[in-house]
Amino acid sequence: MSAISEELRPQLAADLAGASARGEIVAFYQPQIDVATGSVVGAEALSRWFHPELGLITPATFIPLAEADGSIAEIGDHMLNIACEFGAAHNRRGAALDIAVNVSAIQLLDGEFAANALRTAAVHGLDPHHLTIEVTETEAVHDVAAVGERFDLLRDAGVTVSVDDFGTGQSSIEQLLWLQASELKIDRSLVQNLAGNSYTLLAAVIAFAHDKGLRVVAEGVETSCQLAAMTDFGCDRVQGYLTGRALPAHRFLDFITASRAL
Repeated sequence: MSAISEELRPQLAADLAGASARGEIVAFYQPQIDVATGSVVGAEALSRWFHPELGLITPATFIPLAEADGSIAEIGDHMLNIACEFGAAHNRRGAALDIAVNVSAIQLLDGEFAANALRTAAVHGLDPHHLTIEVTETEAVHDVAAVGERFDLLRDAGVTVSVDDFGTGQSSIEQLLWLQASELKIDRSLVQNLAGNSYTLLAAVIAFAHDKGLRVVAEGVETSCQLAAMTDFGCDRVQGYLTGRALPAHRFLDFITASRAL
């Protein structure tokens, strides 16, 4: 369900309260592939809402509602918890996997966010070096200094700080610098529009990120031509339909097992 009518909006907003606790919000995992080796080295945890009456509802539909009514904090905590649990369980099997979790700017208003994130990872036994926090800017970050201090705590513990959706007009070079990010995620809109100025811009951005020592991930890779371009640009990792769709936990494990058998 990718769009909602005005009639359904009040119902969905009300139903979001407690949806995580009821087990309706689940994580799907999209593989991240190392460009140099072709191996699965990471996974982004993506939220899905299985509404008891309306069925599957995508994040594009319910996340804006959650940010508007404040339930994004509850959903964010839930996603971080199940993603850390999944990552730790996988890594105990002996094959390291980085787990990326999206964080809304609204969640960063909580002064305890960083400490809680590290506590969650510790509870499940996930090494912070295998946790990536992806910052999204659906809402602007206003208290830059306070948020910067929270990310200092995460970085000091080994957590990767990633600027997500670069190229949408919300994320910027300025944001990249003040967050002192260690990863840049190129938005699908740039990856899928490799012509003229976009091509030149993308090459320059990736070169800049590498010059600053950042890992670069291209998302939304759907064709072999796009993969070839990202490889030529020097992207470190890619994710998208070409290399693997977002899957529920058990199917993601099957996907990894199958990929290693190739």
